[in-house]
Amino acid sequence: MKKVFKEFSDFLKQYNVIGLAVAIIIGGKLNAFVTSLVNDLIMPAVLQPVLTRMRLGKIEEIQWNGIFWGKVVSAALDFLIVALIVFFLVRSLNKAAEKARMAAELAAKKLEERVKKEKN
Repeated sequence: MKKVFKEFSDFLKQYNVIGLAVAIIIGGKLNAFVTSLVNDLIMPAVLQPVLTRMRLGKIEEIQWNGIFWGKVVSAALDFLIVALIVFFLVRSLNKAAEKARMAAELAAKKLEERVKKEKN
């Protein structure tokens, strides 16, 4: 039985299953947050005069000939906000990685110069 647990532990570590699970959970919560942000804050604040004039309570209720345009607009805003958040996250990670790479190159150059000086 110990061997099975060891193999399972190795599997989790090798394929980073725990990190993937955490990412899925965080992604789900981010989606819920963004959906609420769009549906409960942005859309009512921006479109409240239009919604009031159309005698509607929420953006999702906007329809024309059976097509729920409000749901499409809401989903599009959800997507754009999530995409923007992911873009800024990846951008900041890339900048941090670039700074770390430059710092490592600078440290390597300094070490190389110090070694050359010591040889001479």
